[in-house]
Amino acid sequence: MIQRLMKSSLTHMVFGFLLMGGWALFANRHHGLAAWPPAVAQGTISALLTGVIKRALEWMSGRFAGQLAFVLPPLATASGVLATLVAVHSLIGTPELVTTIAFPWSLSTLYAIVYNAALVRTRNAGTP
Repeated sequence: MIQRLMKSSLTHMVFGFLLMGGWALFANRHHGLAAWPPAVAQGTISALLTGVIKRALEWMSGRFAGQLAFVLPPLATASGVLATLVAVHSLIGTPELVTTIAFPWSLSTLYAIVYNAALVRTRNAGTP
């Protein structure tokens, strides 16, 4: 049962929603009810982007050679995530914009770097 939950995309999406939505609520806690829209928005963005980042990295895997294979895919996803977070939080008027997006952006970028490196190493291990 636990292994099935760990492999479930829905489980990952719910976890991302709760963790990053909770972070946004914490980051904006001094703004009363104005803390809730950023929390819901961040939770939703995180849930959706979890799968998008993974699929984008897998799609880009093998399209670049050498050091570029390690750098460009995570740079692309990090840029896309940052643009999405800034745009959405600016549109909804998130009071603590930088604090709200710093943790989710950093964590998604770290994930992209680590997952991409694993993809590149796995691909290179099969190359003579």
